Amino acid sequence: MTEELILANATVVLADETIHGSVKCVGETITDIAEGTSVPAGAIDCEGDIVSPGLVELHTDNLERHIQPRPKVDWPHAAAIIAHDAELAGTGITTVFDALRVGSVRREEANYAKYARGLASELWELREADALKISHFLHLRAEVCSETLVEELDEFGAEDRVGLVSLMDHTPGQRQFRDVTKLEAYVKGKHGFDDAGFQRHIAELKEMRELYGEKHEAETVKAAKRFGAVLASHDDTTEEQVGVSAGYGIRLAEFPTTVEAARACHNHDIKVMMGAPNLIRGGSHSGNVAAKELADLELLDIVSSDYVPAALLMSAVMLGDIWGDLARGLSTVTSAPADAVRLLDRGRIEIGKRGDLIRFRMRGGTPALRGVWSRSHRVA
Repeated sequence: MTEELILANATVVLADETIHGSVKCVGETITDIAEGTSVPAGAIDCEGDIVSPGLVELHTDNLERHIQPRPKVDWPHAAAIIAHDAELAGTGITTVFDALRVGSVRREEANYAKYARGLASELWELREADALKISHFLHLRAEVCSETLVEELDEFGAEDRVGLVSLMDHTPGQRQFRDVTKLEAYVKGKHGFDDAGFQRHIAELKEMRELYGEKHEAETVKAAKRFGAVLASHDDTTEEQVGVSAGYGIRLAEFPTTVEAARACHNHDIKVMMGAPNLIRGGSHSGNVAAKELADLELLDIVSSDYVPAALLMSAVMLGDIWGDLARGLSTVTSAPADAVRLLDRGRIEIGKRGDLIRFRMRGGTPALRGVWSRSHRVA
């Protein structure tokens, strides 16, 4: 017998409005949406709680954090993947594009070794074994300032569920790290470099950009087409950089660092994504433009949790308050990211869509999850 799920007596968030009613799923699919306060036999009484589509996460470093919880610690990967998956489910994320860095430095002391291919294979083995709670895709972060980018991209194919590829250029003195002192604090904290090690790191990045930059950008664009993946820019700062991104066919901009760049993105029909921690903390750790400023200017389309999974739902509710429209705020973490990566079967509460749903209520301004369903199966 096909299983049914009914979430009744809820504040249901639809594409552009909220209603008080119920959502019914049969099997893995939404089959009915109705208004009213009745609670049919067998239904879950949501007691007025908010029911929203499951969250769609396009850029999170969370898996990397689990496999390397501290510098030079390589945690057992299967355990790390399962813990990462459970953590995301527990924050309302039902679809994730796991960000994996491709492009490495061969010197062992650089602490920048390749890992993406092996970790992806372990992820897919667990998925095949039905050991994961939510839906996983890959987001390959292509490091232009590296030695091995092309050969690492060549290790992936259409079967690897690569849905997003981003061009990452961490050349010191531009983009995210125009202020090199911000880069110094970040790199020393992450890799444990001393002053001399940091200066070598700077010199090597600049040299690699000079040697490989143009080739790596061109090969990344080709790889994204080969995977059938969406291509994204990262940390565009100037109108000129956005023009180059548009020329590559990019339609998603991750974390533009200035209002100028964000406005240029919209002029080129490129969706702007910002990090939830930036919004919640009131600004960027790198000193770049604040996400709230872009929201106030109507230049923010999508939010990612970046490095704090629990920040995703919180940021969407904050945007709902800023805009005076909860449905619109939640769209930045549901329908907008799903549309950006061409996942048309999720991200909305509509008949025929996947039964990816979350239930939450507000507690003193903070959303508190009370249930998460992936393909209509409860996962948290």
